[in-house]
Amino acid sequence: MDKEGRAFAASAAMLVDGRAEGPLLFSDTGLSFWGGVDPETGIVIDHAHPLHGLCLVGAVLAMPGGRGSCTGSAVLLQLIVNGLAPAAMVFSQREDILTLGVIVAEEVYGRSLPIAVLDPRDFARLQGRKRLRVEKGSVFEPGAAPVTGHEVSASTDRLALTERDRELLSASVPHATSLAMRIVTRMARLDGAERLIDVAQVHVDGCIYIGPASLDFAEKLAGWGGRVVVPTSLNAISVDQARWREQGTDPVRSRAASALADAYVRMGAAPTFTCAPYQLDGAPDRGEDIAWAESNAVVYANSVLGARTMKYPDFLDICIALTGRAPHAGCHIDENRTAQLVVDVEPMAGRDDSFWPLLGYQVGLLAPNTIPVLTGLETAAPSDDDLKAFGAAFATTSAAPMFHIVGVTPEAPTFEAATGGATLPIFTISRADLRAVWRSFNPAAGEPVELVALGNPHFSADECRTLAELCRGRRKHPDVTLTVTASRSTYGKIVESGIAVELEAFGATFVRDACWCTVMPPIVPPAVRLILTNSGKYAHYGPGLSGKEVRFASLAACVEAAVLGRCPDAPPAWLTR
Repeated sequence: MDKEGRAFAASAAMLVDGRAEGPLLFSDTGLSFWGGVDPETGIVIDHAHPLHGLCLVGAVLAMPGGRGSCTGSAVLLQLIVNGLAPAAMVFSQREDILTLGVIVAEEVYGRSLPIAVLDPRDFARLQGRKRLRVEKGSVFEPGAAPVTGHEVSASTDRLALTERDRELLSASVPHATSLAMRIVTRMARLDGAERLIDVAQVHVDGCIYIGPASLDFAEKLAGWGGRVVVPTSLNAISVDQARWREQGTDPVRSRAASALADAYVRMGAAPTFTCAPYQLDGAPDRGEDIAWAESNAVVYANSVLGARTMKYPDFLDICIALTGRAPHAGCHIDENRTAQLVVDVEPMAGRDDSFWPLLGYQVGLLAPNTIPVLTGLETAAPSDDDLKAFGAAFATTSAAPMFHIVGVTPEAPTFEAATGGATLPIFTISRADLRAVWRSFNPAAGEPVELVALGNPHFSADECRTLAELCRGRRKHPDVTLTVTASRSTYGKIVESGIAVELEAFGATFVRDACWCTVMPPIVPPAVRLILTNSGKYAHYGPGLSGKEVRFASLAACVEAAVLGRCPDAPPAWLTR
């Protein structure tokens, strides 16, 4: 009950039906389950989240929605299989990633939990309440009368299937294909799609090893005759397949992670193993419909390449690859790609490459679930790697599938093109705002550093070349490890060009296939206390994933720290003017 003694009851749209009751865990901040919740305990590990340290098991989790990683669906599936999931979830907006995790649990394992969506005004009234029940289109406090006769439908079934679509649902195709199609159509109906569309390619993020459930799901699909029908690339995995033994990673987990990757390869996916598929040959063209998972890749594809993809959850990615069909919804539709708010960036002279991840992180906080358009950067001329760093940090704090930068990104040649001429709310980002982000990453200065972590997302060949220039003629401190994660493709290029040898002379080491969000000890050595990175994404997720302190700096400052053995003594000069 609230302070006036009134019990809560409201109608809800049910994304997944069911009934459950439990203590309420409320937050007005979205949570990425990947990097935010431990799949083996159900405890919130995101150090920056208001629920940090609390356990979700058996609770009714109420938050606006998810954010960040597409792998949240896999984490939730593992929690459900482990018996460690929330009793129910209540959102204030439609949510695809976590919903898909429950749908897979229901379709494949016969387990489920209810997911309800409240009107935002009703959702706000949940704060301060102790216990909730979800049942039959109603969310209410025990003892209150559930709202009846006003159930809100999660979707209106407008989905028209072609003859071929219906065939993909039938017993005439392999079981893996019909299961995949059933999941695709179920999500399409929740998204309000009127039809399905063909996609030109898929990038699968579900190849990251979360636990036994993710491996079991992939092996089931492969064993049930699953074969991809469109070109399909694979995200970074949880192990360097060729070198995990010499790296000394846990053999049981390494074999499981490698087996998961192999299951997807058996289904016909290419063993690209990169979280930066836009660096590969065959990147999609502007206007091309694709189905990509991996949050930073989705944002880059939509925003920088001008391709069209929803922010597809793990497991829905392979379902689309097996059928070639995707919902005609979200960013596949023109009107869903226009900006919904404006972010004006004040001039900041002298900025270095740390500007872009700091900016992306702050923009994501201002636009947690809406597409922003940035002004004030018309002459900035960011590189592809700058936009990668911006997008990865933005996708960490926002659930939005894309951004626009006027005069930079392809769908924002003008402000009017990005906004569709609409009048939008305006936010301003100043140097002080970015300084605050920097200080949130760096609560102290000059600390000893033992590991410099580069390549989240995967380093490009150009970034490796820049790193080599910064390292030339120098040698890292003997107590510091500097490790770069990169794709097989990029690593092959830098070996051929001689850059790899040059970096190894400095003392750098390389991990292929995996990235910093997926590596396991001793890639992060157990004795390490503090990690330094140039990635806004890893600065956020790293503490929860590694159990270590993580600090942030520019690439040049990371190299300097690797030589000196300590973090920068102060923020960069451009931030303190």
